[in-house]
Amino acid sequence: MNMLDILVVGGVGVDTIVRVPRIAIGEGDNLGVEPILDYVAHTGNGVALGSLHLGLSTRFVDYIGDDAQGELIRHRYEREGLDFQHLVSPRGTPRSVNLVDTEGRRYSFYDGRHSRDLRIPRDFYLPHLEAARHVHMSITNINRDMFDDLERLGLPVSTDLHAWDGEAEHHREYAQRSDLVFLSAAKLAGRHEKAMRWILDNGRAELVVATDGERGGYVLERGGEVEAYPALDPVAELSAAVPEWATWRPVDSNGAGDAFASGFLWARREGRGPAEAVDAGRIAGAFACRRAGTHSEFISAELLSESLAALP
Repeated sequence: MNMLDILVVGGVGVDTIVRVPRIAIGEGDNLGVEPILDYVAHTGNGVALGSLHLGLSTRFVDYIGDDAQGELIRHRYEREGLDFQHLVSPRGTPRSVNLVDTEGRRYSFYDGRHSRDLRIPRDFYLPHLEAARHVHMSITNINRDMFDDLERLGLPVSTDLHAWDGEAEHHREYAQRSDLVFLSAAKLAGRHEKAMRWILDNGRAELVVATDGERGGYVLERGGEVEAYPALDPVAELSAAVPEWATWRPVDSNGAGDAFASGFLWARREGRGPAEAVDAGRIAGAFACRRAGTHSEFISAELLSESLAALP
């Protein structure tokens, strides 16, 4: 039987991107902006499409609505050739409105419209688990009942806690029951090490990565010390070997964290160690920032391999 390299569970929706001079509400009641566009987006979408473009056999499972946004998602996946298995949510497809400034930074308004008790039924998800080598769990609540089966099947699990503040209860089960944990340092205000150590001390994770935007990020392995890594400067680090990176400048950070995760998971699947996996994540995340919009461009395995080789 052909096995999936990665099964991504939960986390698709539609982003409406509004490009603004700065992320602030000015005087008056309106502001003229660039064209406002919709993108198939959200965290599971980014990891699934990123993995697919890196050559991993990928399946994505989620709820979407029987609505225009759901149709947009289905058409995107048909064009991409992504194996997408879905159920219909009575509340429709999740949406976000994201403000993006001239430096590519974003602020997201996420509606999280699925009801808190909505779950993927066991008879639907179990065959997908049994076909997977690795499972990436988005923190969307619809998959929360799957952890017992994941442990019973002995499947390696990754998750992304996003901008966890180190306290919110919603994230804790995902943090404690995953082998590899990604998170953003955006809400930790210098407390990233405390949050990372809590994850290792209270769960099964062997490695935690906290991304920190243009400041780079942090890695902590079980039994080790926190190590900082810098953000990628493609002009300085890659231009000699990979010319198309020479003109890179950040345009839109939407989806950069999801691209980082897919690059990291690709490297681990290739048998590379944590340091190379972080570099692969840095490159994939930086590449995602080159285009406006969420998940509008993904790096290939060939270019990622070339870029890794070009790092000093």
